[in-house]
This record gives sequence, C-alpha cells and structure tokens, in this order.
Amino acid sequence: MTSLTKRIGLGAVAALGTVALLTGCGSAPSATSSASKSTFLPCVVGDVGGFNDHSFNELSLEGVQAAAKQIGTTAKKVQSQTSTDYAPAFASLVAQKCNSIVAAGFQFGDPLVASAKANPKIDYVMIDNTTTPELPNVKDVVFKTSEAAFLGGYAAAAYADSVSKTPAVATYGGQKFPTVTIFMDGVADGVAYYNTQKKKSVKLLGWNVKSQNGSFVGNFTDQNKSKQIASGFLDQGANVIIPVAGSLYQGAYKAIGSGDAVLEGVDADVFQSDATVKDKILTSIVKKVDLAAQTATSLAASGKFDNSTYIGDLKNGGVALAPFHDYESKVPSSLSSELDTIKAGIIDGSITVDSPAATTLK
Repeated sequence: MTSLTKRIGLGAVAALGTVALLTGCGSAPSATSSASKSTFLPCVVGDVGGFNDHSFNELSLEGVQAAAKQIGTTAKKVQSQTSTDYAPAFASLVAQKCNSIVAAGFQFGDPLVASAKANPKIDYVMIDNTTTPELPNVKDVVFKTSEAAFLGGYAAAAYADSVSKTPAVATYGGQKFPTVTIFMDGVADGVAYYNTQKKKSVKLLGWNVKSQNGSFVGNFTDQNKSKQIASGFLDQGANVIIPVAGSLYQGAYKAIGSGDAVLEGVDADVFQSDATVKDKILTSIVKKVDLAAQTATSLAASGKFDNSTYIGDLKNGGVALAPFHDYESKVPSSLSSELDTIKAGIIDGSITVDSPAATTLK
C-alpha cells in the first residue's frame, strides 16, 4: 500500500472508539485472546528519559503492562541509558523471545528497523517516528499534538491574561525534534488565536513559529539546565511555562518555587502522574501513548496486528487537553466553553491548526 493509504486507513476509523484505535474493525482483544497466556511475551524498550519520566516512556510501559495483564502474562522491559544501548536493547528482548516490542520514542527508529527486518515474526510498535519504512511487522504510532497544544496555548494565554497586566506564556523543548516542535507550534498558534479573538497581546516566549527557532535544553535529562531556562523566562515575566521535555518540567517547577507562575505538562496528565508538582499544574497537553501501546500489544497477542499507522488527534481522542483540576476555579469562567468551541472548530476544520512538524501526518 502507499504511504498515504497506510496513514489514512487507520485514522479514518479510529473515532469509532477505543476498540478501533489501532485496527480497522472488530472488538478489542480480551483476556481470552487466542494467544497462549503462557507463551505470548509483550515487551517494551525505554529511551534515556527513563520509565519514571511521567511522560512517554512511563506511558508506553503502562500501556504494555496493561495489555500483559489483559492477556494473562507478564511484560518485560529494557531501559536504555544512552543511545548506544538502543541496538543491544532490541537484541536483548529478541533473545528473551519477545513476541511484540514497543519502542518508547522516535530516537529508536534505525535500530528498530534493523531489528524488525532481522526478526519478521516479531511485531514492533514505533512510538513517535514519522519516517519508519513500511514493514509488515512495524506499526507507527504518531500524534497531531499541535491540535491539543493549540488548546493548551489558548488556555495558557487566558490564564496569564487573567492574572497579569503584562501576560506572558513561555515554552521550551528538550531537543529540537519534530515531535517536540509540533507541541511548540500548537502552543504558539493557540496564544495567537487568543490574542486575535480577545484583542489582547499576550507574549509568547521561547519559540518563533515562522523561523522555527527557540529555546532548548539540548537533551531530556538535564534538570539544572531546564531550571536555568525556566528561571530566565520567569525573569521576563512568564505567567505560564510549558516545557516540552519529558520529566524536565521538574526543573521548571524548582525555578518557580513559591512564585505565582504555573506549568502545563505534556504527554501525560502530570497533575495525576506526579504528585510532587501538582500544586503548579494548570493543565496538561496529553497524547495517549499508553492507550496506543496497550491496544497495539493486545492486537499482536490476538493475531490482529497490522502495519497501518495510527494518527492520534482530537477527533479520535488520541490527543486531548487535561482538566484544570485544582485550577478549575482559578481560570476564567468562560474558558471551558471557549475551549469546547475551539475543539469543535479544529475537528470540523473551521479552525486551522498547522505545523511544519505535522506535514508527514497529513
């Protein structure tokens, strides 16, 4: 099949519900899957951010573990400490006779492809990589996070505008990868949309959509550098900071300290996943990596795995804006209804959300 057909085939039906998220039709695999409970082995390999990143590594692990419980088995995991561990990690899981392997992050692309080619009977799930060659045993899972980030940017601008006479929103990334900048583009567009609709001038710090340049830590592990960048934004008057950098929101949290600024999380609903920072979490820009990993693994266990690409968006529920939780009473009273209207507009196409990083998802 062509790349376009491969990508459209799954997304068109995903809105039918959770059971259709990663396959064209049929019911979700149950614990009575045709796969042998004693022999099917689901596995996951983690990137350098670690399985406790409260982000896509942890979500991938949780999804695979949920699928393992569903089919009556136990998952295996391997954590990469550096990029040189990627190929050995796959080799380790192959040696342990894994039947399916979920790779938690786009940096696994080349090692995953090499492993998949050498092991055609193993099903591979590639999270967040848009350039994987079409192989019958590899499923790409990607997300239009710019759509949810648009809502996050609008919400951040609305909150900042409600608490400051000189409102400002800041965002920065771990590294300059498309899966990071797609968030930052959405945030920027959401802030701009708020300014247009409300005739306001909320500043955006840390990212320029036109030039595609901005602030980056340089990795996803340096909490001190994250804190330093966030401190710089606070000095510039940022009211809301949105780190697109896995667990590096923790560095931003330390920078805020007892200050009045708040954070928006990414990937997971950080309010729920990390109690140590919940007092500063306005909301989170969510991509449901856990659900995708769980469903793909269950499909592999039931013999229904295919290589159609899943594209998570607002329409099929693959991405979302988390609740405001403790800040529900602190945001403008009309914000939730405004976000519902914007979400509907994005879904029906009357509001355009674009990002150079999303071109491969169309």
